[in-house]
Amino acid sequence: MKILIKGAGDLATGIAVRLHHCGYPILMTEIEAPLTVRRMVAFSRAVYEGEAVVEGITGVRAQTPEEIRKVQQQGKIPVLVDPHAAIRTVYQPDVLIDAILAKKNLGTEVTDAPFVIGVGPGFTAGEDCHCVIETKRGHTLGSVIFRGTAIPNTGIPGDVGGYTIERLLKSTAAGVMEPVAAIGDLVQKGEIVAYTGGEPVYAKMTGIVRGMLQRGVVVEKDLKIGDIDARCEVSHCFTISDKARAIGGGVLEAVVQFERICRKYAVIVLAAGNASRFGSNKLLADVQGKPLYCHMLDKLAGLGAFPRILVTGYEEIAEAAEALGVCTVANHQPELGISHSLKLGLEKCKSIELDVKGVLFCVCDQPGLSLATMMGLMRLAINRPGMILVSAHENRMGNPVLWDRAYFSELEELSGDVGGRAVMEKHREKCLCVETREEELRDIDRRSDLF
Repeated sequence: MKILIKGAGDLATGIAVRLHHCGYPILMTEIEAPLTVRRMVAFSRAVYEGEAVVEGITGVRAQTPEEIRKVQQQGKIPVLVDPHAAIRTVYQPDVLIDAILAKKNLGTEVTDAPFVIGVGPGFTAGEDCHCVIETKRGHTLGSVIFRGTAIPNTGIPGDVGGYTIERLLKSTAAGVMEPVAAIGDLVQKGEIVAYTGGEPVYAKMTGIVRGMLQRGVVVEKDLKIGDIDARCEVSHCFTISDKARAIGGGVLEAVVQFERICRKYAVIVLAAGNASRFGSNKLLADVQGKPLYCHMLDKLAGLGAFPRILVTGYEEIAEAAEALGVCTVANHQPELGISHSLKLGLEKCKSIELDVKGVLFCVCDQPGLSLATMMGLMRLAINRPGMILVSAHENRMGNPVLWDRAYFSELEELSGDVGGRAVMEKHREKCLCVETREEELRDIDRRSDLF
């Protein structure tokens, strides 16, 4: 499983080290002039020094796909100058991690890789990424968030050794960075520690310089250029921080969980009904500015790590799905009922992916259904083998439903307009209701449902 990390600063390096220890091949990208303060524990240093060693692991600057492969074969981590991570189209990572820590999303999309992780504020799990890692110091540091966002940036640095904003060193003028103190030096409050644009930068507290930008880099006024640590442990300057390790642990948890479900579950969307109650093809009806079926295709676009099958009798829908790489199955006999679509989907699934552990059946008329809910059912299924996982709100069951492969044969025996509910009735003790937001379960059956 190949992993691409956008950013190679100290927190990104903490992530890379934990993943590297577990044997994952890593590629990191950076800007031409990295602005990493804690550069002695960051692979970004390889950009201007050629290589950087952090806790025994070596990062090496690479420039071509061939160099990337060579560095990885040597057991090292390649670092590529590529501000927009354009290499992803050639490298084709299984996992993309945005660890730039810009406090906002600078362009990462959920479709950039089969699994996309956003680190820190600025990302929304289920929208522009699959999950978010909490970066704020405290009880939830390193938590994996599968729905929603990380705690917003407060602008106030975390408490380290009893100090917050005082420990930061900021440029006093725009211009060239000229360090006076070195990383690991003990400095006194009021002492000049650097010059920026020819203007002195003074320490606001006594302690050890834990981080300092490299000489010669051009900075803007009020940019963070250094960090002082009141704990005065020199070893802290040259080892990965507790914060970086916690964040790295959260990323590792997310990656391992994804690896366990990747291609182990298929997603089958039923979009072949004749919509008799609606009066016409409801899937083409305008909902929030686009055809109803497009809402489901938007979710399928973020599920590229799983076999995706759409059963439909509508050519327009089939063409749109195939453009996303979704496998389509034609059902020109909707009068045979939902059971016919179920069987067509299962037959296709078994022909393209023989060893799936289960199938997530969805319908195409629930515009409020979220990617987070769909992913959540598959993540839960790993720890609930043999179960039927049913989306529900206050015990009112709905779609989607994740079926363990143990029930495939019974689903294939259904006939007429009888869905999986008949099989559920036979195995009530195996059904687990998974609480879902009410608006996600709402489907469009009649024209009045559009309003």
